Amino acid sequence: MVKLSPELIEQCASYTNPVKDREIDFRGYKIPVIENLGATLDQFDTMDLSDNEIRKLDGFPYLKRLKNILISNNKVIRIGENLEESIPNIESIILTNNNMQELGDLDVLATLPNLECLSLLGNPVTTKLHYRQYVINKLPQLRILDFAKIKEKERKQAKSLFKGKKGAELATNIGKRSKTFVPGAGLDVKKPSSKQDREREEAIRKAISSAKTLGEVERLQAMLAVNQVPGLTNGKGTDTVEEMDE
Repeated sequence: MVKLSPELIEQCASYTNPVKDREIDFRGYKIPVIENLGATLDQFDTMDLSDNEIRKLDGFPYLKRLKNILISNNKVIRIGENLEESIPNIESIILTNNNMQELGDLDVLATLPNLECLSLLGNPVTTKLHYRQYVINKLPQLRILDFAKIKEKERKQAKSLFKGKKGAELATNIGKRSKTFVPGAGLDVKKPSSKQDREREEAIRKAISSAKTLGEVERLQAMLAVNQVPGLTNGKGTDTVEEMDE
């Protein structure tokens, strides 16, 4: 993975694209986090962050000029709060082929007054019941969803579906947000039945509590799935775990 540093930003290609916008190309560097974009000096209409390892759409400084974000083929599972404060004039966000899970996770986009085009194709959230109607209802400023123009008929159907008390209840039921990971949560389901079990549980707690990034948590969970617990030996004096990547 490569850090999105001021040095990288300086060396990335920039050009005038076919629609006459100034664009900067961050495609394919395996960038894990959006950061240091103040180094662009707000000189670009479009940023292409496709084909990286980004997990959260946030980290933007105040970029008044930015209108389009291309962030396809990443690992985005969350969208930051209050994006309207940093990218107030954003018109298009292309999130194709990411990992957005829940309809409620999209609600934060309602604060972007100029957002007209959104693509979530290839995300698990698109398989949710009433997905398109929910997004149309929650984001009335949209004109194009998943590269299909939103028709007036669809707007009326969405409004009708979520109208009144029953509609509000439906929106609440299907508009849930992804659960935020809490270190150490969910570990008391089964009471340890032996000293080894107690040692294993304690090792799990310590490892999860010390995880600082979502990537570390995911690697840890993968290790736990095959009983590879950090810091726990197999009884023969050797560690049962492979070290987690830095």
